[in-house]
Parts: sequence; C-alpha cells; structure tokens
Amino acid sequence: MDLKHIRNFSIIAHIDHGKSTLADRMLEITHTIPERKMREQVLDSMELERERGITIKMQPVRMEHEVEGEKYILNLIDTPGHIDFSYEVSRALKAVEGSILLVDSTQGVQAQTLTTLHMARDSGLVIIPVLSKVDSPLARIEEVKMEVALLLDMDPDDIMEVSGKTGQGVLKLLSDIVKKIPPPKVANNSISNESRALIFDFKYDNHRGIIVYARVFEGELKKNDSLMFIAAGEKFISNEVGIFAPEEKPALSLKEGEIGYIVTGIKKPGVASVGDTITFAKSPSKALAGYMNPNPVVWASVYPEDSDDFPELKLALSRLRLSDSAFSYEEEASGALGKGFRCGFLGMLHLEIITERLKREFGLHLIITMPSITYKIILKNDQEKIIYSPHFFPEDGVIKEVQEPWVKVKIITPLSYSSVLMPFLFDHEAIVHATDGFGDNRSAIDLDMPLRELMRNFFDDLKSITSGYASISYELGDYKLADVTRMDILIADEPVVAFCRVVSRRRLEEEARAQVEKLQKVIPRQQFAFKVQARSLGRIIASETVSAFRKDVLMHGSKVVGGGDVSRKKKLLEKQKKGKARMKNKGKVNISQDVFLKMMRAGDK
Repeated sequence: MDLKHIRNFSIIAHIDHGKSTLADRMLEITHTIPERKMREQVLDSMELERERGITIKMQPVRMEHEVEGEKYILNLIDTPGHIDFSYEVSRALKAVEGSILLVDSTQGVQAQTLTTLHMARDSGLVIIPVLSKVDSPLARIEEVKMEVALLLDMDPDDIMEVSGKTGQGVLKLLSDIVKKIPPPKVANNSISNESRALIFDFKYDNHRGIIVYARVFEGELKKNDSLMFIAAGEKFISNEVGIFAPEEKPALSLKEGEIGYIVTGIKKPGVASVGDTITFAKSPSKALAGYMNPNPVVWASVYPEDSDDFPELKLALSRLRLSDSAFSYEEEASGALGKGFRCGFLGMLHLEIITERLKREFGLHLIITMPSITYKIILKNDQEKIIYSPHFFPEDGVIKEVQEPWVKVKIITPLSYSSVLMPFLFDHEAIVHATDGFGDNRSAIDLDMPLRELMRNFFDDLKSITSGYASISYELGDYKLADVTRMDILIADEPVVAFCRVVSRRRLEEEARAQVEKLQKVIPRQQFAFKVQARSLGRIIASETVSAFRKDVLMHGSKVVGGGDVSRKKKLLEKQKKGKARMKNKGKVNISQDVFLKMMRAGDK
C-alpha cells in the first residue's frame, strides 16, 4: 500500500478520560479483533494495567479501514495518561503525524491535558479534539466544548463527540482521521538502497531476544536483512519483521511510513536503546533525531531479602530494563542490607509498578528503602556531594549547605475549592505565582514547590480535599536551598537503613511521630517487647513500644497446669520471664517485605 493510504496517529489524554475504551471501539469497528476475542482494555496486555484500569506501557496496533471506497492503514499508538509516564507519550508522538486529543466531557480539560497538548504541538502534529463519554448523564458537553475551543482557538462546532462505551461517533472519527491527519512524508532520498527506522520502544523475549518497535522513515526492511544499530554499533540479521494486529503478526516487509516490529535475536542487555536508528549494515545512514534520556525523579534502593538472591535480582532488573527503559539502576552496598541496587524512577507510581513487577514476574522477595530525591550537599570543607539515598545523607555537623530540586506545578480546580487549597499549598511550602480563571467555574493555579513535598502524599491529599475534581501537572525546575535533616528509624535499638529519610526541619517532630506510630501498627509483634524510635539531630524525637505476644505458660493444651503447690506455677512464670529477657537482649526483629511496602505507600493506614 502506498504512503498516501497510511495514517499514523496516537491518542493523548489525562488519566481515566477513556483512551483505552475508545481504542477498543476502533478495533471492533475496523474488525481488527474478532468479536469472540474482544474484551475491555484489549490493548492493556499487562496484568497490572487491567487490575488498576490504567495504561502503563504504550501499545501500537494496526487497523485497516475503508473510507469512500478506498482502503487505509491506520497505525494507532495508545499512550498512558498518568503524569509519571509522560516520557512514554513523548516517544509515541515522534512516530506519528497526528493525534487525537481526548477530553472527558464530565471532567473537562485537566492539567495533564495541557502538558500532552504542548508536547504534541512541539512535535508539529495535527490535533483532532474529541469529547469522550458524551453518553454520560453527567456530561457537560457545551461547557467543555467551549473550554477546548478556547484552548485550541477554534470553532466549538468542529469538536467531535464520541462515546467509547456505546460506539457513538467513533465511525465518523475514523473517517476524520483519514481526512485530517496527513500521510507520512516521502523521504527526499537520493540513494535508493538507503533505509532508516526510529526505535520508539522494545521488549525482551527469552527465545527471540530483543524485539524492537520501530517507525520506518526511509526505505524498506525485510526478514534476513543485515542491519545495525547506529548508536550502539551492533550488527544483526533481522529474524522476523511484522506488524501489530494487535498481537505480533509476521509480514513480508516494513515499508516507508509503516510502524512495526523487528526481531533481532540479540540476547545481551545494553544493545538496544530508545531513540537509536536502525539502518543497513552495508550502507549505514545518518542517525535520525532521537529522544532525550528520561530523568529519574524519585530514587529508592532495592535489596533482596535473602542475600543469595542478589544474582536473580540483577538478572531481573536487566530483563525489566528491556521492557521499560525509563527506569535506571546501579549496584550499591549497605553494611546493614548487603548488596543491592539504587534505582531511579519517573515518579511514585512508576516506583510502585516496577517493584510490583519484580515481585510478580520474577518471584523476588525485596526490601525497598523509603523513596527519596537527589540532594546537592556542600560540606564545611567546601566539598560537593550528590546524595541519592537518605542513609548516605551526612550528619548535620559537617554540612555547610543543602540544595534540593523544585518543580513548576499547574493545578486546575473548581473555584469553590480555591479557599481550602491555599492553606494546603502553604503546608507543602509552595510559592503561588498566579491564579487565573479557567472556563466558567474553574481556576488554574501556577506555583513552585520542593519536589520533596510533592512526594509527601501530595497527589492523594489534593484529590481528597477537592473531592477528586482537581488535576495536576508538573515539570522539574532548578535546585534551591533546603532546610532539611536526616531522620533515622530504630527498631529494638537498631537503625533500619530502609526506613531512613530526609525531612523538613519544621516538620521533623510531626513526621517522626507519624512514622513511628504507623510502623508500630504494621510491624508484626515478636516474642519480646521492643521499641520503635525516630532519631534526628542527635536525640530521640518519638518513641513507641510494640508489646510482646502474650503466651500463658500455665496453660498446657486446653488444661490449666495444676497439682502441687503454687511454687510450680512460679517456676514456669520465672522461666518464661528469663527467656523473654534473653530474647530481648539477643533476639532480632524480623521485618517482612509487606511492612516495607506499607511504609512506602504514604496513604496506607
């Protein structure tokens, strides 16, 4: 099929605005998937995605659709909506010519909608604005149309209305995609045997090695071609090329303008990278413009519960990196926890997803340290240090200055919640720059705040105080001076590295009490009583006691120990008392992985 009959597009939107449901209806209408195989969230193949009802990984799919008697190939890339996965969206936008901007008619334009719209415009894509969930009794169609029209400077009547649930308007939308989104541009290629494809994603298969997802910009790639990665310099023979239907389907070739996959057969990690260019090994071309490397926002250390599992954890992380190139890891060692890895993530949800996948897909039992951010520390001897893990944060006496990253934040909220938001923002050390009207009854708030405070349950608390109506987007800013200190958690007088954290001095006592009280509730009781304490600035800030299991040694089975005089009972009680004293002196508190996960999730009670 020639280039003029190909359309490459993505769907971008805020989380839970109906992207996956709309994609389901498109696959159904174009008969890409047989009716008997149809299910909800068909493109969300990961078990975690289906459980949570969110898209985590972008997913390409090829559909065929007839418009006015002509057949067209529609290559769709379904993208995630959560702010943690904005990097996934940016990669998808480089592989397409147009995008559907989906806005929930019950919620209106959200902060993340603005972020993804800016990304699409910067990529020079054609934008098709669409309202979703128009069948809902809560839909505010005319009001939301005006919001979108003002945002895009267009006529409200040109904004389409669809329902992914009922299929209303989806057929017309498919026709509009063909009419409004341009076909791929013809490459000005003077050399006929030149070929280039941009890698926008890849995965690892135990049998077939690395499988790259690519958009062909020039030439044609076939099975058994001798190819190479330009950046990596690695050569390989393409064992298979194919398309997504939506499962992988072998094809004779991938031509200019098409999106598909290439099986490389390479099984060593570190070869494929997002943004690299694939070309012919015999006549290599210049590399295509790739992607910026993602910057980790949140850091946490991951250790195996059993030190013998370290090689398995190392292998699991290398395999997981092949399916999610946005997280990073490097080896580190702790005196208390042994050998592990310091990992960088795009946000708290990303951290939770990766650790959950390590547990499910590789059967690992892990210790995860409290999430942290990067601090720049200048010591009194003027030496500068970059600190990724709280347990490496120096003592106060040697620190001259601490700097921390700040973020630029935009919050869109109904006007009625503006008054309760301001004290909340002050509590999170935010500096509000502007509050503007957004539509008829909403306001947009621009502010700066420490990244550290954004991680302190900010998202959940914001949703709570605004009854779920507020939305947020953010981007990293500059480093600024920070008034923070290290807080250690001691269990049975032993510091637990995984619970160490860096906190604001003004909230030190509050944070210490909260952590100690929460840990006291979630940690399992032992055969002896022990203390849970928070220590900072050279003193104990908060302390709680976890009581011991109470076992009545005077009970034997279901009968009370009897017979003889009272001295027999006293002997048993004295023996128990001595045993508990020995355990208190020598015993160690066992902390399960579940405790670390509960402490990591700020919202758990």
